[in-house]
Amino acid sequence: MGECKIDHSKEDVQKKFESQQEYLPQDIQGSFSNFLMEEHTQDILNEVFHLLKKYDLANEDERNERNNRLNLILKNL
Repeated sequence: MGECKIDHSKEDVQKKFESQQEYLPQDIQGSFSNFLMEEHTQDILNEVFHLLKKYDLANEDERNERNNRLNLILKNL
């Protein structure tokens, strides 16, 4: 994933999550409601947005890597 200079809002992250939700593992789906209710730094919002971006098109290895990173973020906040 390349560097992006655009800051993504919580609403951007929520919309991206909703568009990719059916492709995400159940544990990640379940953690998102708590994530979206809390405030986060711009860096975290941007990272989560880009982990979700084109998730449905990622191969299995890429999805596993994204899942690991998402789990770290969602469970440690």
